Amino acid sequence: MAACLLNGNISLHCGTSIYIGKDHQLASKASAIAFKACLQSDVTRLSTACRVSCTRRYGSHQAPHGQNYTATAVLSCVQDNATKYFDFVVIGSGVAGLKYALEVSKHGSVAIITKAEPQESNTNYAQGGVSAVLSPSDSVESHMHDTMVAGAYLCDEETVRVVCTEGPDRVKELIAIGASFDHRDDGELHLAREGGHSHHRIVHAADMTGREIERALLKAVDEDANIFMFGHHFAIDLLTSQDNTEIYCHGVDVLDTETQQVVRFLSKVTMLASGGVGHIYPTTTNPPVATGDGIAMAQRAHAVISNMEFVQFHPTALADEGLPVKLAEPRDNAFLITEAVRGDGGILYNQSLQRFMPLYDPRAELAPRDVVARSIDDQLKKRGEKYVLLDISHRPREAVLAHFPNIAAECLRFGLDITRRPIPVVPAAHYMCGGVRAGLHGETNVRGLFVAGEVACTGLHGANRLASNSLLEALVFARRAVQPSADHAGRSWRIGPSTPWARPVLPTSLPGGAREGIRRRTREVRAELQSVMWEYVGIVRSTSRLKSAEGRLLELEAEWEEFLSRRGWKPTMVGVGECEMRNLFCCAKLVVSSALARHESRGLHYTQDFPNLEESKRKPTVIFPPSLTAAAAAGKVAWSSQQMHKHTH
Repeated sequence: MAACLLNGNISLHCGTSIYIGKDHQLASKASAIAFKACLQSDVTRLSTACRVSCTRRYGSHQAPHGQNYTATAVLSCVQDNATKYFDFVVIGSGVAGLKYALEVSKHGSVAIITKAEPQESNTNYAQGGVSAVLSPSDSVESHMHDTMVAGAYLCDEETVRVVCTEGPDRVKELIAIGASFDHRDDGELHLAREGGHSHHRIVHAADMTGREIERALLKAVDEDANIFMFGHHFAIDLLTSQDNTEIYCHGVDVLDTETQQVVRFLSKVTMLASGGVGHIYPTTTNPPVATGDGIAMAQRAHAVISNMEFVQFHPTALADEGLPVKLAEPRDNAFLITEAVRGDGGILYNQSLQRFMPLYDPRAELAPRDVVARSIDDQLKKRGEKYVLLDISHRPREAVLAHFPNIAAECLRFGLDITRRPIPVVPAAHYMCGGVRAGLHGETNVRGLFVAGEVACTGLHGANRLASNSLLEALVFARRAVQPSADHAGRSWRIGPSTPWARPVLPTSLPGGAREGIRRRTREVRAELQSVMWEYVGIVRSTSRLKSAEGRLLELEAEWEEFLSRRGWKPTMVGVGECEMRNLFCCAKLVVSSALARHESRGLHYTQDFPNLEESKRKPTVIFPPSLTAAAAAGKVAWSSQQMHKHTH
């Protein structure tokens, strides 16, 4: 069926068209996002085959011996280790990226590109656990129902069935590679219950489940001789080509932040598992690396994007200003108080110690996250307070300390004993339910590009993610993407010497004062973007406030780009802060435009102008990329690394 429009075709300034509907189509529109590809047909290039020595970690890799992979490096200058060749490149080292790497390494060489230390990912901060049907009293149908209800019936039912059915096997595979989860006295897995779940089905390792899963996966990766880890490598942009109507991904340009060198990774298959967009908001549970890089790169590479209006705010992040001992400096990311605290009997009170959740929902503290977050937001606004209180102190002290040792220790650092006093909490940006639109095997509309984890929109979460379904989804889709990836890699293909991917350059030609001025202004712009998003695109929205955000973001982006231009910044220049900034702008605008397109309140998207659910609008928001029609019409190949275009207005 053709995609149906919601109130017409909405033009995005990042060169897309937005629809509410099911099908993928390409909309032919001029693209105008900042830093777009500057294809230089007259550039003199040096072509050379890459044959370099290989190191096991953070090293170089030569073209795989014995493979029929043929590639020629396209170099703008001669430099050692400037181009690396792998069968598979994985961007991101969370559960999705690591699980995929372990499975796909059976089919060829794998490079894992990660922005910071390998363990620095959203996975490492996940406290609650993995939801899976592992109890005889539970069922796949029950898990599906809970997922669909939490997702406000916007979930893709086939995807939900696949994930809920395959989930138990993925958990068993984690146990088989050494992940250690909590067990009952009888030796069976201890299954917790969280908000929105009708059964106890959360496999966990105390309140540090993500850390344990990350540990086990990293250990297995380290022992796999076919996997190479590249830490402190910042992904700049995907390398793509278009042949008629098909777009192909051939790898990624990366900035080694330790050596300050740009490195080109050429691959047969690229897996994008780069996490979410939490830092478009000032307060988020996400680590500093979560700046929307993957979604923005994919959007610039003409991937289809979906459901970006559905930003999940976790209802209970630790409110530092409510702690007895104040922090010396603000945190980089908010400390999460897991859903499992409420699942274990935690009660929410306002600061007058009045329990309020039963006023909003009959499920009280066990309501889905969107309901709880809006209820807390309403209490804070009505009462003019900065936080509410989450009390678990009525539970046995030994049980609290056993189930939540990490939370107890963190609170005790600042003078709060959670076995005696309630925890101050406030909502914080936590999870992006939208992302790069993916099929049932993690495939995208870009050939050779697969996605898994938070960067993907598989249809599982719908309008709101059910607690502990994120790690589950990452495991299932990482595994499902393996065979299609291997099939794609097995096809004969060649990157020739005439591919005009201009290489990004560092701003070393700029005076030191100019570089410092750009860094300082970029930090200021980032804080202002975050403020705009929190003020106008938060938990409760309105059309007028969304339009205000849309206008201010465009002004702010134009002001920032003009500032860079006046300081001598060239379109081909890259830096981590500047690249993160453009990615934050891209994702913020996608969120705002998607929110403006949905004229109803569903799940995480609540707007005062359209406060009710509308059955006719129970469709995903889909953002289609512009097609390169000129190249397609001419039957030619168009090449793009997307980072180099100058913004036009």
